[in-house]
Amino acid sequence: SLILGTSITVSSNHWIMAWAGLEINTLAILPLIAQSHHPRAIEAATKYFLTQAAASTLMLFSSMTNAWYTGQWDIAQLTHPTSCLILTSAIAMKLGLVPFHFWFPEVLQGSPLTTGLLLSTIMKFPPMTLFYMTSHSLNPTLLTCMAVSSAALGGWMGLNQTQIRKILAFSSIAHLGWMTIIIAYNPKLTLLNFYLYILMTAATFLTLNTIKATKLSTLMTTWTKAPSLNAMLLLTLLSLAGLPPLTGFIPKWLIIQELTKQNMAPMATMISLLSLLGLFFYLRLAYCATITLPPHTTNHMKQWHINKPTNTSIAILTTVSTLLLPI
Repeated sequence: SLILGTSITVSSNHWIMAWAGLEINTLAILPLIAQSHHPRAIEAATKYFLTQAAASTLMLFSSMTNAWYTGQWDIAQLTHPTSCLILTSAIAMKLGLVPFHFWFPEVLQGSPLTTGLLLSTIMKFPPMTLFYMTSHSLNPTLLTCMAVSSAALGGWMGLNQTQIRKILAFSSIAHLGWMTIIIAYNPKLTLLNFYLYILMTAATFLTLNTIKATKLSTLMTTWTKAPSLNAMLLLTLLSLAGLPPLTGFIPKWLIIQELTKQNMAPMATMISLLSLLGLFFYLRLAYCATITLPPHTTNHMKQWHINKPTNTSIAILTTVSTLLLPI
């Protein structure tokens, strides 16, 4: 159902089809979130359902307003300014852009790591495609404001977290800020940023799923489980932070270049400085994963080494998410 909903939305030209695909997607992910029957998971599923239903309804409302004024149901021909504003807020709710970001960290925290991976990658794909198809008619000032505030809040709120899933949620919000700032000027760069973000996030989530780490305190003692994988996790996290010469630097580099071409150098400077906040908590994660050794007390147990070889997909993903720029 997830694949079906995503492909319906991605391949549709009519707003109703896009809406139907988003609804199928929402309904398909809910059992995956509430899988563990833990009260937190149920709460996360409820929050997710409410926000996504509201966002879908808003999207339907914006397309209906547009059809009412222009007679067009085509996605690419969204021209009425009011429906553009409503659509921007609906997609921001879908994606978790500031000021509609509150649901995302809680939902990610309540769901297991694999579902968290689905939520932060595949579930963002249909709204992104809608953004891409309507990008020429959206309001650039509003998008820039949302983007800069997303980068700021994603950085600031991630500083104080100890739960890894919440840190990754805030990093996702900050990355979405980078994607949104460029969509009105060069939507292809948004898609490039999105694909590379999917690669790096998938690598991070699958690594954490292998070593079964969900908090910073458990991450400190898990380096004995898979030492080489942990060393690669350091590089993947730095790549997520966007440090050259790793993969994560490509989109940042191209976006800053495009923004300066559009005479938006102050915005480029601002969003680059705000990504330093994200760098701080990525460094904290990397530090806990690979560099710190926990103090040796009597009650501290060494974890067993994982006997199975590392999953091939994790190996490919980590390699790609660190080495694409040098290649």
